[in-house]
Amino acid sequence: MLLTGLYLGVLLYLIKGWASLKQPEIKNTIPTTKVTVLIAARNEEERIHYTIEDILAQDYPKHLIEVIIVDDHSTDKTSDIILSYAGKGIKLIQLNEDKPLNSYKKKAIAEAINRSSGDLMVATDADCRMGPQWLSSIVNYYETADLVMISSPVTYFEEKSLFERMQTLEFAYLIGIGAAFIGNKRASTCNGANLAYRKDIFYAVGGFSGIDDLASGDDELLLQKVAEQYPGKIGFLKQHEAIVYTHAKHTLHEFLQQRRRWASKSTKYKDKNVVAMVVGIWLFNVSLLLNAGLGFYDLYFFKLFLVQFTLKYLFEMVFLLPIASFFKRAKLVSLLILIGPVHIIYFVYVGLMGNTRKYNWKGRMVR
Repeated sequence: MLLTGLYLGVLLYLIKGWASLKQPEIKNTIPTTKVTVLIAARNEEERIHYTIEDILAQDYPKHLIEVIIVDDHSTDKTSDIILSYAGKGIKLIQLNEDKPLNSYKKKAIAEAINRSSGDLMVATDADCRMGPQWLSSIVNYYETADLVMISSPVTYFEEKSLFERMQTLEFAYLIGIGAAFIGNKRASTCNGANLAYRKDIFYAVGGFSGIDDLASGDDELLLQKVAEQYPGKIGFLKQHEAIVYTHAKHTLHEFLQQRRRWASKSTKYKDKNVVAMVVGIWLFNVSLLLNAGLGFYDLYFFKLFLVQFTLKYLFEMVFLLPIASFFKRAKLVSLLILIGPVHIIYFVYVGLMGNTRKYNWKGRMVR
């Protein structure tokens, strides 16, 4: 029960952290910050025009927006679509690397930052959607809160199946963890689809140097570097206008590949207390599986499993309900009873596979 107590303690910590985050007051001031929107794109011909149109529709002053999209060796019409918006100020950089890299995405983002003219870098992805107040809400928070990095909310939308809706709830759990840590004045996770940071801070922490041995990590590992040098200077923007929307994975294979990629970053966290916490949660889920299996031989273990699972379910529901409500998707919490058993197996599997094998990302086998 020690591991159960640890997990419940973590959830109480997260519940407190999310509750500590207050929605910032929107101040009617004239913005002065030059913003560079950064996107690394690879084979995104189906959806990138939606993202570009949403960025062009922002209510932020046009003379203070620079948009740089880096085409990472796309084999479709991605670069042609980007070029078609050149007349509207969209800048294209084509990555041209003839030798394999550890992380093409980090290289693409670093190249965009090197050529940028903005003071605040705002990163998103080429398959995302956002409302017209997305940039203005981020900059308003930045200009009034004295922060060097801002993590903002991301959620899934336009789900077409129960599997995708289940992913949306699980993703809200992950976004909530990152937000709650920031609410507790710590840093653990964030999402690169909605991340802003000062250009000078990126260089002050050495950019992606030291974390470029993994394909992923342009978001969380950079967050960890900034948190180490600038504690207390990172914020989470708990504001509905700042939400970025993207899509869940359609198949189980795509989902597991994505989650293995995300899990591959966990052991590289600067804050080893966070690493210890992640390992503790993984061990708790292992104990659930063991007790469930041993329950076929001894009723005591099955009763122990039921106690663990019930407590896990209740505490996770208390944590998830305000987060899902923030995204205006509170009804999704009803799926928790379905997700719970599957999540145990998935969490143990991804924890193992995410750190032991290569995975496919954008048509490349990476680690």
